[in-house]
Amino acid sequence: MQRVEGKVCLVTGAASGIGREDALLLAREGARVVLTDLNEEAGRAAAAEIGENALFIRHDIASESDWQQVIATTLAHFGRLDVLVNNAAILATGSIEDTSLELWQRVQRINGDGYFLGCKYAIEAMKKTGGGSIVNMSSVAALGAMPMFCAYSASKGAVAAMTRSIARHCKEQGYRIRCNSVHPDGVNTPMTQALAGGQPIPQELLDQDPMNRMCAPRDIANVVLFLASDESRFVNGAELRVDNAQLISGI
Repeated sequence: MQRVEGKVCLVTGAASGIGREDALLLAREGARVVLTDLNEEAGRAAAAEIGENALFIRHDIASESDWQQVIATTLAHFGRLDVLVNNAAILATGSIEDTSLELWQRVQRINGDGYFLGCKYAIEAMKKTGGGSIVNMSSVAALGAMPMFCAYSASKGAVAAMTRSIARHCKEQGYRIRCNSVHPDGVNTPMTQALAGGQPIPQELLDQDPMNRMCAPRDIANVVLFLASDESRFVNGAELRVDNAQLISGI
């Protein structure tokens, strides 16, 4: 099945982890993909794996000028933008007492400002070509209580609230642009592995436990693919949890 055939998809943080898996799966399903990241070497390698239907751009998502350049380059290269996957983010530990103002502002700048800018400039491009789909990567930390992720939880809560605002705004303006948020719990990526000492964790080992709260990047990419495709044409402003019932089981 070519579930996103002909669509142009932009994925941030696409050099590794969830973003890389998103980009590879979208490409396999027929999309032309723009991969962005600060890690140029890994980003270009991921784009090369896809081939001629991929373009890599170095990108600081907290920079407005970078966003303007990324969108302009996407339109110049592929002629349109149909899907934005706001995926790049940073994870920082610290309770309210342990979090400095500097750390708080850094997390909000990347995870909050970066997603705001992406949505703002994606909407500008999408509304000119008849619509599109924005997928914002949030977290169960936005919905439940995680004391040791104060700044991160706040940033992902902002993403969830902004997503709802954008969905309603675009609907009322008649843009045919959908905006949804995805809320994973743990995902087996280098970012989360760093919290466990930096050692890779075999997914097969994790999956033996029915209580497992650490999914594979592909599990998230499958949800992203659904939201990017026309199969989800009536899903708008939704918060999709990918957490093996962790939120309702107690964080």
